[in-house]
Parts: sequence; structure tokens; C-alpha cells
Amino acid sequence: MTRTREKERNGVNGINGVNGKVPYTEESTAADALYFRISEPSVKTAPLCCSSRLMLSFMAFLGCVNLYALRVNLSVAIVCMVADTGDAHANNTAASDVDTDVCVSQPSSNGDDTMNGEFYWDKQTQGIILGAFFWGYLWTQIAGGWLADHYGGKYVLGFSMLASAIATLLMPLGTRLHWMVLVGLRVVVGLGSGVVFPTLASMFSHWAPPLERTKLIAFAYAGAQVGNVITMPLSGLLCKYGFDHGWGSIFYLFGTLGVIWFIGWMWLVYDTPSLHPRISELERNYIESSLKGQIRKTTDKSKKIPWLTFLTSLPVWAIIVAHTCADWGTYTLLTNIPTFMKEILKLDITKNGLFSAIPYVGYWLCTNIAGFSADYIRKHNLLSTTAVRKSYQFFAMFVSSAFLIATGYMDCTNSLWAVVFLTLAVSGAAFQYGGEMVNNVDIAPKYAGVLFGIANTVSTLTGIAVPVVVGAITWDGTQAQWQSVFYVTAAICVCGAIVFGIFGSGDVQPWAKEPADDSNSEEIEQELVQMHTEGIA
Repeated sequence: MTRTREKERNGVNGINGVNGKVPYTEESTAADALYFRISEPSVKTAPLCCSSRLMLSFMAFLGCVNLYALRVNLSVAIVCMVADTGDAHANNTAASDVDTDVCVSQPSSNGDDTMNGEFYWDKQTQGIILGAFFWGYLWTQIAGGWLADHYGGKYVLGFSMLASAIATLLMPLGTRLHWMVLVGLRVVVGLGSGVVFPTLASMFSHWAPPLERTKLIAFAYAGAQVGNVITMPLSGLLCKYGFDHGWGSIFYLFGTLGVIWFIGWMWLVYDTPSLHPRISELERNYIESSLKGQIRKTTDKSKKIPWLTFLTSLPVWAIIVAHTCADWGTYTLLTNIPTFMKEILKLDITKNGLFSAIPYVGYWLCTNIAGFSADYIRKHNLLSTTAVRKSYQFFAMFVSSAFLIATGYMDCTNSLWAVVFLTLAVSGAAFQYGGEMVNNVDIAPKYAGVLFGIANTVSTLTGIAVPVVVGAITWDGTQAQWQSVFYVTAAICVCGAIVFGIFGSGDVQPWAKEPADDSNSEEIEQELVQMHTEGIA
């Protein structure tokens, strides 16, 4: 600290300043900027309750619910769309290494274990239809993040999700024309859905103060799991009791809800605090002061993205590897829990839909626990941001892997324990929301959308690969084969956590700072912690 700054803080040169301090000017250093942001009495902590930033998080939460409703509804709908000839059941019974005298498929509640669907699609056709989403989802990750970082995420996310909702509404008509039309509509849903997480990452880099970042983002992203919990059992009920042969009502309902969400999003959400017409001055000053120097100016849209720097940054690669490995586990469970419960636990479709959703209730709860606890630890200076991110990622992947392996040793004679272990495995994985899932905002706030897009693009390849790999391993659905699936998944998840533990970081990277932002990010965070502790921020 220079003598001049010491005098300013002691009020010696403060005749024309505020409270004995010379006003901050453009020529001041980044450290001066931080000091004056902290010490100005007008910069007060804005309550989170009923705030505009909480409204963004809530609408993003509903958006993620909508995203996963549009994403997974076909997984259940296809059960009542396809005519069941009974061949698959016969093959599974013959091939299973579980005692068929004890473990037999339970009849449905109405005594009929078949669903008389309209379409005769073989397994290859069904696989193409179910995988079509990811072919669209793959291509808009980076583009969505780039557009949001440069032009704002409100319209990018809003109209992309509207396109997904409209495509879903058209699916009953398109399916009856030709199954390839359904494939095309699912690709459209994937294209629209691909922008969601990169765009939200970009928007939260403008809205989430550092010490509220984890809980705001984790709460929003938890909507994905709520979407699973709601969609799976509700789609099962609609299959049985809905209109338009049951399955048609699934697409009409969730497509309509998507349009309604779009209207609310466009009315309530804005790209930045400075553009929000209803935000309080207190909240706007609090957010902008806490993020000063960390985000690109709104008018600076010509600034080039440092692609080469991304490729040579170890913390960036740590996020990509950790995210990809974690998503291998996510897609393994998301796409195969119903199949595992059918082949090994021998549950009928009604119980299958309900029990498949139970693990995601735990996931949702633990996602929010992870967000709030991570921010509590950082706010009270118990651990650095880097230590928090790494420890949460380790905990998530190791706990999830352990219970996933245990699940492989359960069969229909102890199906309750299988559901318990699956729930613990899925819930444990949720602690990654205190780890790598929000780390892109830590290391490069102004490039958060692009970084998330890169990581999610790579990890989306696992969504294409997992069904192929699992199908190849479980070719006749034995318990030993499912144990192999869970061992492979656990090994991949743990390897990703180890890479993140070695190369990950919680600090703003030098290449991600504004030119005037020459202060150390850990020092800034310590000052912000003190702001909250003293009640002056």
C-alpha cells in the first residue's frame, strides 16, 4: 500500500472526498477500485429475498424444469407409442441369470403387461429416435454461449426454448406422418435445448455476486432434476389415462407449458442489472460493485474470444474433463435406470416410472444443499474457492461411484435397497454443483457462457456414446453385465475428479481479467467476505 493511499484511508487527503476519502477516478488502480467499492457507505448488501437476481434464478429454475420435461418425455412416451410383441420380454427372461422362479416381471396394475401402441418400430429405429435429441443438442452449446456473452442471454434462451416447445407440440402430427419427421422434430428440440446451460452461465456472470454465486446457480440448475421427477411419473399416467392414445397428450401438455414459460421469461428477466427497469438501486449497485472488473462491458462486443488461450489453460481442461466424466455417469443413470429396473429388479411400468423418479428428488435436494453450503464455507472464509470446488467434486464423484457399484449387486429380492442405493448414488453426484458445474464462472466470468458451451459440447458426446456402450455390455440383460456397466461408470467419474483435483482452480485467470483488473482474485474474495461480515456490502 502506498503512502498516498494510507493517507487517503486515514482521511488526511479527504477534504473533497466522501468520509475523508478521495473519490474513485478512472485513473485509480484495480486495488483502489476494490477499496472504494468496499468502503463507500452507499454500497450495502441487497437482501436476496424478493430480489431481481433471485427472480432470475427462479425463472431459470422453471426453465430447467421445462428443458428436462421436453427432453425426457419421449423416454416414457415411446413405451406406449410402440406396439409390444412380447419378444423382448421372452428374450430377457431366457437370458437373465437371476432365478426366474423368484424374479419374474410383475404384472401391471390393470392385469395387462403390454402396451398396445400404434407403431411397429424395431430396436434400431427406437434408438435413432431417442438419440436424435443429442445430435441437435451437440451443435448449439458453444454458439449459445457466444451469443449470450456478446448479445445477452434473454432472447437467445427465450426463443430457443420456444422453438423446442413448438416442435414438441407438433410431434403427434409429425409422428403419424413418418418416424423420420419425429426424428427431425427431436433434433430441433435438441438444438433449442443446447443453448440453455451456456446461456444461463453467461447471464449469472452478470447477476450473481461472488458469494451468492453457487446457491443462485445451483438452485436454477436443480430445476433439471425436478423436471425429471415431474415428467417421468406424470408421463406414465398420461400414457394410461391421457387423450390422443395417451402418448399424444404428453407432448401437448409439456409443449404448452413451454410456451407459457416463454411468456413469463420474456416479461420478468433482463440480460443485466443495468437493463432491468424494476430493480432497486440498492441491488443494482451491490451486484455491479461486487462484479466490477470481472465481466466484459456491455458495449464491448467486438472483443475477440481467446480460443487458443482456452486450449492451453489447464483449469479450462480440468473443467472439460471433469464435466465430461461426470456426464458419463449422468447419462448412464438418466437413460438406463428404467431399463435396469425392468431387467434386474423386474418392476412393472407403473412402479418403474415412480421409482425411476425417486433418485432425482434426492438429487434436487442435494443440489441446493451443495450450493448453499459451498457459499457458506466461502463466505465465512473456511476454505478458499479452489479448495471448495475440488473437495465438492471429489465428494460427489467418490460417493456416487461407491453407491452405484453397490446397486449392481442388488436384484429383485432386495429391490428396495437397490432404489435406496441408486438414490444415494444420484444424490451424491449432485454435490458437483459446488464443484466443477459452477467453476467456469469462477475462473472466467466474462467468458462463462463460452466455456460452459465448450465443456457441454464435449460432454454431450457421452450422451451419444453411453447408450451404445451400455447396450453392447448388457446385450442380454444379466446382472453381471449391469455390474460391469456400473464399474466402468464409477471408474470414469473418479478419474474425472482426480484430474480436476490436480489441475482445477477457483481463481479468476489472468487472461480473463479486464486490463485494469491487476489484483489477485483471492484477495478480492477475502475483501468481499469482510464486506459481508461487517455488513457494508
